[in-house]
Amino acid sequence: MKELLTSLEKLKKSGINNLVNTRIAEFSEIKDKASDKIFTELCFCIMTANCSAEKCIEIHENIGDDFLNLSQYQLTNKFKELGYRFPNIRSKYIVEARCNKEELNKRIKSNKNGNMLREWIVSNIKGIGYKEASHFLRNIGFDNYAIVDFHIIDLLVKHGLIEKPKTMTKKKYLEIEELLKDIAERLGFNLAELDLYLWYMETKKVLK
Repeated sequence: MKELLTSLEKLKKSGINNLVNTRIAEFSEIKDKASDKIFTELCFCIMTANCSAEKCIEIHENIGDDFLNLSQYQLTNKFKELGYRFPNIRSKYIVEARCNKEELNKRIKSNKNGNMLREWIVSNIKGIGYKEASHFLRNIGFDNYAIVDFHIIDLLVKHGLIEKPKTMTKKKYLEIEELLKDIAERLGFNLAELDLYLWYMETKKVLK
């Protein structure tokens, strides 16, 4: 733990601090946007499971507002044109998720309890598990969420803080999240900040 905390403290004092703060500020603006903007961010998080973040960012920006109105067939073809890895199933999830667009927006605007909101998202939107729901909430300005993906897991394993899980159950996800909360508190970070610092340690990038 000590070695990891020391590395994170050094990053906090480096120029990466400015990149992290900028990204967090960008996230915080989205929660108050219109439902269409929030929904397109949800589409991004549906896309990212088992896919390169950078590739998903490129494709997501290319499609833009078309996530709101393309048919499943059209979206599938668009994904294929752009080289997306899971064109069929993810286009299905996105089109089905449109039915929940306004309800999602309503819950985000009225719900201060992110955990209840996360449970609702996982239960009602296909293609979204705890990792993707946490990703979405973080990306729209809920700063008490991190993304427990393989980058974070590998880093925690490398520092001897966890054993690599064979499968990522809800219980295991929440256990690792609690560990991250402890690390964040020791450093005076929120979970969203910690997540970006950890991701930078593994990838040398600060993405969304």
